Amino acid sequence: MSSSTNERVNPRSAEALREHDEVSESAPSGGMKASGGIAGWLDDRTGGAGFVAFLLKKVFPDHWTFMLGEIAMYSLIICLLTGVFLTFWFVPSAGQVVYDGSYLPLQGITVSEAYRSTVDISFDVRGGLLIRQIHHWAALLFIVAITVHMLRVFFTGAFRKPREINWVIGTILSMLALIEGFAGYSLPDDLLSGAGLRAAEGFMQSIPIVGSYIAYIAFGGPFPGETIIPVLFSVHILLLPAILVGLFTAHIVLVFVHKHTQYPGPGRTNMNVVGYPFMPVYIAKAGGFFFLVFGVVALIAALVTINPIWAYGPYDPSPITAGSQPDWYMGFADGALRLLPGFLEFDALGRTWSFNVFLGAIALIPVLFTIQGVYPFLEKWITGDNREHHLLDRPRNAPVRTGLGVMAVSFYLILFIAAGNDIIAIKLHLSINDITNILRLSIFVVPPLAFWITKRICLSLQRHDRDTVLHGRESGTIIRTAEGRFFEKHEPLDGYERWPLVQQEVPEPLVLGSQTDANGVAAKHARSERIRARLSHFYFKDRVAPVTPPELAAAHAHGEHEAITPPPETSISVEGPPETQGLASPTSEREVVKRAPEKDL
Repeated sequence: MSSSTNERVNPRSAEALREHDEVSESAPSGGMKASGGIAGWLDDRTGGAGFVAFLLKKVFPDHWTFMLGEIAMYSLIICLLTGVFLTFWFVPSAGQVVYDGSYLPLQGITVSEAYRSTVDISFDVRGGLLIRQIHHWAALLFIVAITVHMLRVFFTGAFRKPREINWVIGTILSMLALIEGFAGYSLPDDLLSGAGLRAAEGFMQSIPIVGSYIAYIAFGGPFPGETIIPVLFSVHILLLPAILVGLFTAHIVLVFVHKHTQYPGPGRTNMNVVGYPFMPVYIAKAGGFFFLVFGVVALIAALVTINPIWAYGPYDPSPITAGSQPDWYMGFADGALRLLPGFLEFDALGRTWSFNVFLGAIALIPVLFTIQGVYPFLEKWITGDNREHHLLDRPRNAPVRTGLGVMAVSFYLILFIAAGNDIIAIKLHLSINDITNILRLSIFVVPPLAFWITKRICLSLQRHDRDTVLHGRESGTIIRTAEGRFFEKHEPLDGYERWPLVQQEVPEPLVLGSQTDANGVAAKHARSERIRARLSHFYFKDRVAPVTPPELAAAHAHGEHEAITPPPETSISVEGPPETQGLASPTSEREVVKRAPEKDL
């Protein structure tokens, strides 16, 4: 008998009987058992297991623009962490002391305790200057990120139902961020921040009737007073951070409740979210992105000096500081202050009314942010659209909204440029009066012009999308026919490319019904309906309808000037990929264009 026969395993042996047994997982370690026991104990008393499971399974879409909100959140966290460090050494007092620290040019000079403690943090506390600069740069990045994030939300229509509350929260956050930033850079009591506080005191006094009382109470007497720095310190480290953190928490909770918006594409509807689960994919990406943001801010802070208060010196009302500028985010208010004409200050009823200061420095900020906050409700009233929207708009598909956004941005930029009219005049050797008058004219001419140009560009892009769907993509290949004619070959779009170009809805202007009842009496709300109809006409009178299936079939059948090569029978349709299965049947011709196989067209 051969050796192979001798080595054959007995089918009734123990080894043969265990051959197909399933290998059980190893028993959990003691640490895992302890963690599971603690988790079970907490769940028995809080019932939080369901919420945690919901949280970990939450799906987030993947797009680079969604990181703008994350940058704002991470910048706020950096500000909170570095702010805690700074509070250990900062002294919020306007009391006068003689500086005797390590910075030689200031030794022997009488300064405030706030200024001395800030200089000490910069030169005598290990790592203090780096932390100060990280704090300042993170604050600037926070305002930049939240501003750009809100622009993204506006231009894509992410503020629509059910996210109106989140838009209002974001509006309040962005306004409070400005106030928080102003309070923060006013604390060191250096020459620059002191000039800003002096200007703020004048702004307060411009408030009609009660302005002088508000300024006196805020500063604890005539300027400079001794209470403004402790008050700003309390507001900066306690009141506003608590409100900001609370609003940010509410904002994030509502994002989880409403589910995240997503850009249109195959398989993406108002009923689902295509993306990655919170755990483990998204949380790993978010954690890594936080450290990336922190690292970039720390690198900028280490290499680029900002707010060198030791070079400015302590605040002294006597030096002329015409070249001083506020932080960039307050520039638009400063620019409005410079553009308002002097005749808005006048005497009447025994009082001086300084509307040339009040309108730009005090009223402008709440008015602009109020308009921003109510816009979703205004658009909803005009369109009459009460549906939930979880798919984002392409800005070109909402030309009036996009035009209004660009108009607002141009208005802001003109005010921002006006804040540096004196610097522009000095550097370019121009008349400051001419610059101011040109900017005054521009504030009325440029925003409407920007609106019109943007709207026309959006409509042109829509027509280009329509032509691309109908006639395909230009290939650059020139074909000559037997008759000697020439035309360019166009390549068809597949379902994935075609979907975003035809999925949009284009509302029609509202048609105004009868304005009277059967008895000839004017209908209730007739006037508001007329206004609504006019606004609807303004929004939707210029329309570019999406491609319909007959139009697409006719374009495919055309074989000359608009020649397009018919797609092969095996081409992938929007209906084919697994992620698009299970969608509802098309309910309109536009849905057929989006989802029907091209061979059926």
